[in-house]
Amino acid sequence: MDFFNALERTFTNASIVSAITSTVFIILIGYAMRKREVFTDMFAKTLTKVVLSVALPALAFTSFMQPIDPKTLSQSTNVLIWGIVMCVVLIFVMNPFFAMYKTQGDRQMTLKVLSIFGSTTFFGLPIVGAVWGAKGILYGSIFNIGYRIFLYSYAYIKMSGLKMETANIKKMFLNPIVIATFAGLILWLVQGFMPTITVTDLTGKMQNVAFYRIDLTALWLMKPLTYLSGLASPLAWLAIGSTLGSISFTKAFSDKTSWYYTFIKIVVVPIINIILLMILSMTHILPVDQTALSVIVIMMATPPATVAVSYAISFDREALLASNTSLLATLGAVVMTPIWIVVLNIIAHIGLFN
Repeated sequence: MDFFNALERTFTNASIVSAITSTVFIILIGYAMRKREVFTDMFAKTLTKVVLSVALPALAFTSFMQPIDPKTLSQSTNVLIWGIVMCVVLIFVMNPFFAMYKTQGDRQMTLKVLSIFGSTTFFGLPIVGAVWGAKGILYGSIFNIGYRIFLYSYAYIKMSGLKMETANIKKMFLNPIVIATFAGLILWLVQGFMPTITVTDLTGKMQNVAFYRIDLTALWLMKPLTYLSGLASPLAWLAIGSTLGSISFTKAFSDKTSWYYTFIKIVVVPIINIILLMILSMTHILPVDQTALSVIVIMMATPPATVAVSYAISFDREALLASNTSLLATLGAVVMTPIWIVVLNIIAHIGLFN
């Protein structure tokens, strides 16, 4: 299939187009509501708390309520490995991109850390869920395991100049999203060894499933979790739009370093992932399928993680630069995410990844 046929099929795919337009339109609604002062700063923060403490944990957990098969298990393992390896790779690969700031130690380090760690949970998961469904959320949640370990260890140590603290270890493992992810992952992995119940699925087919597969054995419990999961995308996008509407763009737009950073984070980092994963897949060292590739690329094409920006502000490591880059990269991600979805769909039609 040639490039133009792949492009045509992408823009005639209703699910992809609707996912892109939904993301952009709802962010714009949040932006307009903040500009008209319908939304306040406190409201945006409240939305963020609801998404992080309720909606995303429900989304992560319910994504594991599905059958396990050898291919999905193999892909999940490779995604987990790449989530760890990618952080190590970027720690070294990012050095040349910010070498010009070598004499400005804090600036170089801050740009490097913000390039490695994106808003994979708050910005990334809702998008991969909207486009690639439950399997996208499953891969995204597993990808975030290694990613979060480095975010709360390497990033903290580099930005603070201190040793690892107990408080950050607790944040690493005891926040609702991580708990929901590990709980769902364990239940998904061991379902073949658990007591089963015979149920009739939505197609009328009889099957034996683990007793805790609430998607089939306890719809009364699955349904509210599904409703909560459905809140993740729209509330996150409204919060992003509201946050953008509360910030002055003037200083950020005049900062050339922030523009350069945005290009590296939103364009270069995803390309690095595509190239490396293509090599690893072709050599069968760490093969990933199209869905896994797509999830990883979208997760890496996100603006800087709120936690990483908070480190910069808390430890006075180029706080203004971190704020400016967060704003520009968020705008860049809103623009580039639809483009990346199109590019990934073209890659899928060309058949570079199975």
